[in-house]
Amino acid sequence: MKPAFSVIFLTTLIGVGQGLFLALFTQQSYALFDLLPYQDARFYGWGSLLALVFTMTGLIASFLHLGRPERAWRAAAQWRTSWLSREVIVLPAFMGILFLYGVSHLSGFDPVLVALPGGLNLSVTIVLGVIATILAFALFVSTAMIYACLRFLQEWHSPLTVINFILLGGASGFTLATLYAAVFATSQTGFFGGWALIITLLGLMGRSASLWRNARLRPKSTTQTAIGIKHPRIVQKAQGAMGGSFNTREFFHGKSESFLIAMKTAFLLLTFAVPLLLLAVNMSYPSIALLGIAFIAQYAGLLAERWYFFAEANHPQNLYYQGVS
Repeated sequence: MKPAFSVIFLTTLIGVGQGLFLALFTQQSYALFDLLPYQDARFYGWGSLLALVFTMTGLIASFLHLGRPERAWRAAAQWRTSWLSREVIVLPAFMGILFLYGVSHLSGFDPVLVALPGGLNLSVTIVLGVIATILAFALFVSTAMIYACLRFLQEWHSPLTVINFILLGGASGFTLATLYAAVFATSQTGFFGGWALIITLLGLMGRSASLWRNARLRPKSTTQTAIGIKHPRIVQKAQGAMGGSFNTREFFHGKSESFLIAMKTAFLLLTFAVPLLLLAVNMSYPSIALLGIAFIAQYAGLLAERWYFFAEANHPQNLYYQGVS
């Protein structure tokens, strides 16, 4: 498939926003059970608004992919059957609750709603955080299922697609949370950094599994099944469009095999190897600069990973439009 940069930025930027929020609320949840100290409300408030900025930037990027942006609202009409419609609904819902979560912290409006046995108090921010967490995972699933539900694209049609969207978004968000904590809550840097290491390692395992799986796929369609002729030897003489067409432009990336290998190598190094090394070094030698490099490298790697994700999918129509004798 031909990668669309607007969709690449959409999926990676909202992933960072979702991951950053989940990191912040994870720390607050630990603090609720006295496993970690509560941080100043501004730490959670400004952090969640930073997550909102990433999410909004991703949403803005998505409009660049639309031919008629003023009709974008209509995408929500098919929510019963379309994962794209569900994403269109869940994304603004997540952004709205995330905004309320951040404002509630910054304004100091955090009354206790429910007092549970054992001294646990569920305040407004905890309830909003739980709702936002559910929406964050619903958004991960909705975004990933847009691609995973397409049975004719074997590279995408796998549970690994959903798993990797969650893990890669979580990894980038926790890496950014580590950098954020190094600046505003130094005592929590180790907590976020440890989780960033774990999730990045899990992301490496998940993405490696999908690469291994996809390398062993065999096309279900052939030239014979594409045109309905069972002759054992069929030779294609033309692509059907001498001057090019929508089919030849939009369903194939047009890059060489060596370029694909370079992109795969780049995203494996930048998304996983470099951040893992820098996060590990930071555990012993804390450095804001190292964490900044780790996040920038990882996000650049995610851009390359998402480009490769789209380019790796081989549309069945390419049997005809990309094959010549």
